[in-house]
This record gives sequence, structure tokens and C-alpha cells, in this order.
Amino acid sequence: MTPLNRRDLGLLVLRMGTGAVLMAHGTQKLFGWFGGGGLEGTAKGMESMGFHPPRHSAIAAGVAETGGGLLLAMGLATPAAGAAVTGNMAGAVSVHAPAGFFAQSGGFEYPAFLGFTAATVGVMGPGRYSLDHATGHRFDQPWVLASAFAASALVAAAVVGKRVKGQIGADVDDTMQDQGADTLED
Repeated sequence: MTPLNRRDLGLLVLRMGTGAVLMAHGTQKLFGWFGGGGLEGTAKGMESMGFHPPRHSAIAAGVAETGGGLLLAMGLATPAAGAAVTGNMAGAVSVHAPAGFFAQSGGFEYPAFLGFTAATVGVMGPGRYSLDHATGHRFDQPWVLASAFAASALVAAAVVGKRVKGQIGADVDDTMQDQGADTLED
């Protein structure tokens, strides 16, 4: 019988806690559970935050949080789960960044913390008490780690860039309309 390893036990607790928080937030977005808006409400929120197309953005955020959280909690495909959550939280950070750091002011503290935690577990690995360990780390290979985080970074950069570009375009259109200038929509 193998004695309990405190490091692996700590990773289990961290994975389970973080995964549960992420799953709760994701199911709010997807199903309206725990007082969430469901897909319709989340899509409206995504649109108001500048994410387009809003329904696809709502589904992507909900799946990243629910699925990524579930996989983190189980310790299965841990690098991919960590990368998906990290990329998703990068989008959330971009929304909250104008309000500063602290969550009390609407800042990015909370999504940044979740993103860094998911990234750490994804890079570090799930530990011995995980499905990745039980499957011989079939889905926890170095190439999975590298490709998952590279893909997540590229997608997050594209989504956040598109959102920022849309906001800048909207600001220019609003300024031009305020000044009485013709726009392409006129």
C-alpha cells in the first residue's frame, strides 16, 4: 500500500475546488443554474461586452468553464483543461481590466486568479490521485501541454483582439455620429 503523498493530495484538493468553482460558473452560462442567465442571458451579456458572435461566445465560455472545470476536477487531460480555462479567463480579464485589479471595484483579480490557478495545474500536472495517472498519462503528454497552451493563447489573442477592435470601431462610429459625420451605415 502506498502512503498518501501530501503534494498529490494538495493537487487533488486544488483541482477539485477550482474545478467546482469553474463548473458552477459555466453551468450558469449554459443552463441558467445557480441564478445564471443561461445561454440567452449570457449571449446578451457577451454582446454588451463586445464579443461577437454573442451566442457562440456564450457557448464557448460556458463549455470552457464547465468542461475545463470538470476535466480539472477529475484530473483528466489536465494540460488541455488548464489551457482552455486559462484562455477563457484571458477574455474575462480583458473585460474587467478597465476597472483595475481588485474584484470589489469590478476589476480582474478573480478571473486572473482562476486563470493562473488553471494554468499552474495544467503545467504542473494533476498528481497521482487523478484520471490522468490512472490512464498512464495518455492525455497528459508534453506535446499536449505545448499544443494546448499555444492554441489557447492564439485563440484568446484573436478573440480579445477582435473584441478590442470592435470597441475601437464602435467608439469611432459614435464619435463620428456625435460630430454629424456620415458613416458607412448611413
